[in-house]
Amino acid sequence: MRWLNDAEMAAWRSYVVSTLLLRQRLHRELAERHDVSLTDYEVLVCLQSQPGRRMRMSELAMYMGSTKSKLSHQVAKLEEAGLVRRARDPEDKRGVITEATDEGLALLEKAAPTHVEGVREHLIDLLSPQEQATIAAAFERVQAHLLEAES
Repeated sequence: MRWLNDAEMAAWRSYVVSTLLLRQRLHRELAERHDVSLTDYEVLVCLQSQPGRRMRMSELAMYMGSTKSKLSHQVAKLEEAGLVRRARDPEDKRGVITEATDEGLALLEKAAPTHVEGVREHLIDLLSPQEQATIAAAFERVQAHLLEAES
């Protein structure tokens, strides 16, 4: 077993605590100003970025880092609020497609400036351009590794 040395532990712990605090802050800002959770916002962002603003639930779960069961509950709440709708996948009747509604896109458009301001204030503007590039490169490598491990 290779235990983490002090520098590695410091990197790991600062990442864990900072991302937790950052997500909590971004959630609070969205909830207070737009009555939408960060997770709901992220679902809408994923859908909005796809052709036809729709995705298969299995693909959406992967993008969200969620299980299909947990995502299904999340999407049910969004559907009840009129922000998304679900339908059978016309290409695979076993699959389900989730699509952002016009109301969901309107909420996303209204909440996006708050989210971007928060991301800037609490992360991006605290880093130099070189630090931003380093973080991007490091986490692109982590993402590629984890996606490869899933296949």
